[in-house]
Amino acid sequence: MRDLRTLLELRQAYPLSWSHDGSWLLVACDLSGTRQLYRLPLPTGELEQLTSYAEPVEGQLLPDDRLLLEIDEGGNERGQLHLDGEPLVVDPRFIHRTPHVSRDGRLLAYSTNRRNGLDFDVVVRRLESGEERSFELGGWCASGEISPDGRWFVAEQLGELSGDSNLFLLGIESGEVVHVTPHDGAAEYMSPVWLPDSSGFLAATNEGRDTFAVSRYTLGGGWDVMHAADWDLECFGDDAGRHLLVVANEDGYSRIDGISLPGDGLAEHFVFSPDGDRVAFAFSTPTEPHQVWVHDFGSGAARKLTDLGAVEGGIEPELHRFDGFDGESIPVFLFRPEGEGPFPVVVTVHGGPESQWRPWYSGGFGAFTQYLVARGYAVAAPNVRGSTGYGKRFEHLDDVEKRLDSVADLASLHAWLAARPEVDGSRAVVYGRSYGGYMVLSALAFQPELWAAGIEFVGISNLRTFLENTSAWRRAAREREYGPLGDPELLERLSPWSRLEAIRAPLFIEHGRNDPRVPVSESEAIHRELVQRGVRCELVIYEDEGHPVEKLVNRVDVFERAVAFLDEVVG
Repeated sequence: MRDLRTLLELRQAYPLSWSHDGSWLLVACDLSGTRQLYRLPLPTGELEQLTSYAEPVEGQLLPDDRLLLEIDEGGNERGQLHLDGEPLVVDPRFIHRTPHVSRDGRLLAYSTNRRNGLDFDVVVRRLESGEERSFELGGWCASGEISPDGRWFVAEQLGELSGDSNLFLLGIESGEVVHVTPHDGAAEYMSPVWLPDSSGFLAATNEGRDTFAVSRYTLGGGWDVMHAADWDLECFGDDAGRHLLVVANEDGYSRIDGISLPGDGLAEHFVFSPDGDRVAFAFSTPTEPHQVWVHDFGSGAARKLTDLGAVEGGIEPELHRFDGFDGESIPVFLFRPEGEGPFPVVVTVHGGPESQWRPWYSGGFGAFTQYLVARGYAVAAPNVRGSTGYGKRFEHLDDVEKRLDSVADLASLHAWLAARPEVDGSRAVVYGRSYGGYMVLSALAFQPELWAAGIEFVGISNLRTFLENTSAWRRAAREREYGPLGDPELLERLSPWSRLEAIRAPLFIEHGRNDPRVPVSESEAIHRELVQRGVRCELVIYEDEGHPVEKLVNRVDVFERAVAFLDEVVG
């Protein structure tokens, strides 16, 4: 029997930057119990801890190997920027995020909502003098890569429609603003890869297409499609322009032309060495957390640099499809225990909703899944309509008034599972976090006859109060997906809160007190109401957490509580 604590304590690591001479990697790793930064010497070496904060940190190396840090407080997501341990861009009242440094190390681009707490301006800062220039594009914006010649940087802005964005070229000296992605309808654009001569960049986009293709934008010109496929593509390149990785998302699995991955799983966090001869990346499967790998383009060989443990005898999922209520084909990954069953089943729904369940060992859920399967639970992870990774049409099947169509997919999945001889449909549990938590509550409220219990983390119980109380900077972005505050009748109809009287299954809830996305009041309110109605409902709140459960001690605590709850109410 695999021990839950042991599974939760499996560590993960992923690369962030190369040193200027390519002799070591900056790595993010949770060896200490929270995500800190480490030095990893090459070709072989041990992780050397560089930071020791109480809070998780992210970071990157400047070209002179100085360390740029991003850190918040207690999961409040108000990120602050520090350089070599000294404050650089700090105001705890506001968010400073998406930092990008020029190739000569003189310029820093970032985004911040410090002007009014709502709109994210993009800022370019001269690191030597501290002089800044701000660009007020309005709305939710993120800074992007600075061109090799230091003349331009790219900014991304969310559009007014769900699944829509824009890219702008911003003149660092001139202050010029060039909208480079005019389009009709919804289209998205991923982070660009500049061409070495600064004549343009490559970026993945689904403009005019159902899936993401890699296209080239030429300054002063337009867009040309370079690589296209039936699946979503994204691209990563080295500074010299010698190598371009085109990464395909094939039914959730990563596939890369020219690189043989070590198995079926998820590859991400690609960073190229200064000479472009190597690329480091993180790779994970359903039985192994992210580990750092490096691929050498000369030899064609890939080597694993960190080995922080895996699930001994872990179970890989099987990929299936079932029909939704209208015949729509819905993918689901099914983890089956050993034996004949029938087994109780836990259905896990991803967050987002513009997201996708992919086959990797995703922190607490990876441990939770492997532990449940070892103890005789089946686990099903669907990508209901509205998920990304299956094209633009599929992603928009749950927008606004169609929200409950995605909930209906859970009923179709329940029927598909219950028809399988190895699954006991009378002992079906639904689990999810964030938007997945909304799906849990909706399943219990709109399909009470199907579900034996629910487990939800940081979920939305009432779309109206969620929009009223979420961080101001998130509200507009969420309204485009869930519906406007100006239509309270729609929001009520789509909310589990409108059907509290129907919920009768036992429910376990987790929330972080400092969550800036889904206010803790969403969990406190539904917990209070269900307890008053005589429904078994447990709520645990962590005072030092935000939206995710970042700290290992809390992660162990909450999943041990969830398992105890599950064993008691379902067995």
